[in-house]
Amino acid sequence: MRPLLLRPPLGCLDTAFGSFRASRNKLVTQAAVVPHLYYFRKTMHYQTEERGRPHSPDYRIYFKTSDGKYISPFHDISLIAETEQDNDVPAKKPKKNDSEVLFNMVVEVPRWSNAKMEIATKEPLNPIKQDVKKGKLRYVANIFPHKGYIWNYGAIPQTWEDPNHKDAETKCCGDNDPIDVCEIGTQVCSPGQVIQVKVLGILAMIDEGEMDWKVIAINVKDPDAKKLNSIEDVRKSRPGHLEATVDWFRKYKVPDGKPENQFGFNGQFKDKDFAVEIIMSTHEHWRALVQNKSNSAGIACKNISCRESPSKCSAEEAKEVVESAPAFDSAHVACPELGKWHFV
Repeated sequence: MRPLLLRPPLGCLDTAFGSFRASRNKLVTQAAVVPHLYYFRKTMHYQTEERGRPHSPDYRIYFKTSDGKYISPFHDISLIAETEQDNDVPAKKPKKNDSEVLFNMVVEVPRWSNAKMEIATKEPLNPIKQDVKKGKLRYVANIFPHKGYIWNYGAIPQTWEDPNHKDAETKCCGDNDPIDVCEIGTQVCSPGQVIQVKVLGILAMIDEGEMDWKVIAINVKDPDAKKLNSIEDVRKSRPGHLEATVDWFRKYKVPDGKPENQFGFNGQFKDKDFAVEIIMSTHEHWRALVQNKSNSAGIACKNISCRESPSKCSAEEAKEVVESAPAFDSAHVACPELGKWHFV
């Protein structure tokens, strides 16, 4: 059993949350320890702003709040999804069947698309950009019978797979990124969309010797969300989906001349309780990162809301970061031909 290391929340955690006590049989979740009342801030809605030219190396998607303040999706969006309230007033104590913890997810890549979009962890305010390798924009190949990414793909904010931390089970260190999420709902999302997800399980992928966890989750607003509550529910109601996920991650780099990826636990998905433990562990690593208590490994930690972070900046400084980026250019840039199938 992995220990959960929890400390009082940072100022940037808008939603208070309390103890996460996990056992092999049951995950117990509670809201913050406030006598008789559970306090939440009103749900924050996020907007995006494009800069640069799409399908080019200078293209960026920046994030801002509904009142126009620029933020980092990596550091300023809460780990835990907030409870919707009309005003900043105490919420009623949740019923037992409503107590499941939901997480925020920042969508980087919509399902069926090929451009490898990702949070730019080493740039101020961490906008979404397209990954570049050897001077070329990266696109994932179509591995037969798949087309692009087979889920909405993204990351859970305020998490970090620490490259200085060796996983006790796999003996691999983290990949220096926020933890990845595969959202398996029916809606095709947009880059930069922030959704609330229910965690179902997790896959331990090992990418060129680095630990690269893949959380399996579903948008809480999806029509199938109520009936999918565990990784076994996915296996029963969607035959072949989990197997296709392992196959996709195993082979997606092969067309680029890379070896197949490997997996911990013999490629078996771990359950929801295990997944939440991993997420909370990566949140602790992120906490140490933004508090400058861990080797940053080049990560840019500029944020506007984390009170305990030496990298906290003013809204005006954040605005200057965005305004220094090239203006949005809507001129059409042709994408490379991505219709080819690779038989691996």
